[in-house]
Amino acid sequence: MFPWKHFRPPRKARLRVPINTPCSPTHIRLLSAGGPKQPGTKAPRKRLPDKINYNADTFTDMNDVDHANFKRVTSNDLASYTEPPTEVKMLVRDFIEDSLYNPHYGYFPKQVNIFTATETIDFASLRNTVQFQDEVARRYAGYGLDETGPGRQIWHTPTELFKPWYGRAIAQCLVSEYLLKYFPYEDFSIYEIGGGNGTLARDILDYIQEEYPDVYDRTRYNIIEISENLANLQREKLCSKHPCVTVTNQSIFHWEKVEPAPSYFLAMEVIDNFAHDMIRYDLRTLEPYQGVVVVDGNGDYSTLYARVTDPLISSFLSLRRRLSHSPSIPRLLRSSSTLRNIYTSLPFAPNLSPPEFIPTRLLSLLRTLRKYFPRHRLLLSDFSSLPDTIPGVNAPVVQTRYQNTTVPCTTLFVKPGYFDIFFPTNFEHLRDMYEDILSQPVSLADTSPRASPLAGGASPLSVGAGFFSSYHPKNRRTPTDGIASSSGLPVGERKSNVFTHAEFMEAYADLAKTRLRNGENPMVDYYKNVKFLF
Repeated sequence: MFPWKHFRPPRKARLRVPINTPCSPTHIRLLSAGGPKQPGTKAPRKRLPDKINYNADTFTDMNDVDHANFKRVTSNDLASYTEPPTEVKMLVRDFIEDSLYNPHYGYFPKQVNIFTATETIDFASLRNTVQFQDEVARRYAGYGLDETGPGRQIWHTPTELFKPWYGRAIAQCLVSEYLLKYFPYEDFSIYEIGGGNGTLARDILDYIQEEYPDVYDRTRYNIIEISENLANLQREKLCSKHPCVTVTNQSIFHWEKVEPAPSYFLAMEVIDNFAHDMIRYDLRTLEPYQGVVVVDGNGDYSTLYARVTDPLISSFLSLRRRLSHSPSIPRLLRSSSTLRNIYTSLPFAPNLSPPEFIPTRLLSLLRTLRKYFPRHRLLLSDFSSLPDTIPGVNAPVVQTRYQNTTVPCTTLFVKPGYFDIFFPTNFEHLRDMYEDILSQPVSLADTSPRASPLAGGASPLSVGAGFFSSYHPKNRRTPTDGIASSSGLPVGERKSNVFTHAEFMEAYADLAKTRLRNGENPMVDYYKNVKFLF
């Protein structure tokens, strides 16, 4: 007996092609899945037939004995594979991570082109948003048309659409905080993950160099980039003009160097591509089950559910319970075992709750920040909601570009490397997680504290910052002993807040630079589904 849960009834996965797409569904043909080929292997593999649907129609197509003998792998194990694997099983987050970031066939290393505006858009010359959209479309057309097969995956960011004014708004936010807290006693240390083609870093540094030359002299800009191609592009674009830039070609999840000084950490349009795990709850017992992707010898995918054994999933569920964030089960079913028994006894009723995608890799990032950047300030921006998601709670959008048309899918389990997989973020829950993790103690061995000109005279063995008062503001973190806040008093750093895209831009951007002739402002009016955490 194997500890697997089979969900009933199964759902047949399919690609969803818009009606106006100039191709029939049979044209969505992908390359064969192949098998686990290690670098240097000379023996040729049998090529699997092309197909449209890489998912088994039912969970009974595969015997328990078959998947029980398959090798359990992680995304780190698959990093050396030159083709997508077969006869393996893995957690959903490992499948997503391998699909997006595998250096040999992953979506980001092999498929993505970031839309790059060669010239700044002259917003004052455009009559309204219709003309602005036409101008963006004209620049997109410069990339040419895709004649056959899955085309180049081109996507844009607000950094490119509103350059340099978007980057300057980010710079103004960071400089304002730095001048208030640390100048001139500490260096202005900035870390950015997922720096793209380097446009945001360049716009930030250009602004600081022009407007705050004294701050620029103390600036250190560090980019942590997982893609080797993008890391090389960033060095080429930035390092000669701004010698203060350092580019590290490494995953943030493999970071092991402690930054004891105050720092600002940027994660702009990054966490939406962080891998999630998939869980479902037994509707009778409310026990969570972790989703496991099984890839058979033909490259077909099946999903099985096992009791939660993964430490990262367990940690996330424990954190969610501590924060009183409810699981994705209707309140009435959660509160009454009788109702659950009645519901699950109904004909055709499912025995598991709908799939829920939980941000386990985001939890890993927050822990990394807590451990290796103990005095950081996080500025993060991403999608708070998304259209065209696949079925499920907190589900992602899975899409590709085919013959110049974006094609959304209704399943996560598609050919690795050809599809973008990106998730929305519940920013209110993220804020609660972030503040809770920062409140956890970190050992002195982890933080490697150093003397700071702004540090107080207290030590970790002293009576503590709250000796003279029992009052502590709710919008402030617990004071770190020996480290003063921006006010010079031991009241703790200000907690993070959530802002809409418009609120953040209205606070820090020079909106006159992006205003159209009729008064509309696309840098404020666009990206309604984006929020900031700061």
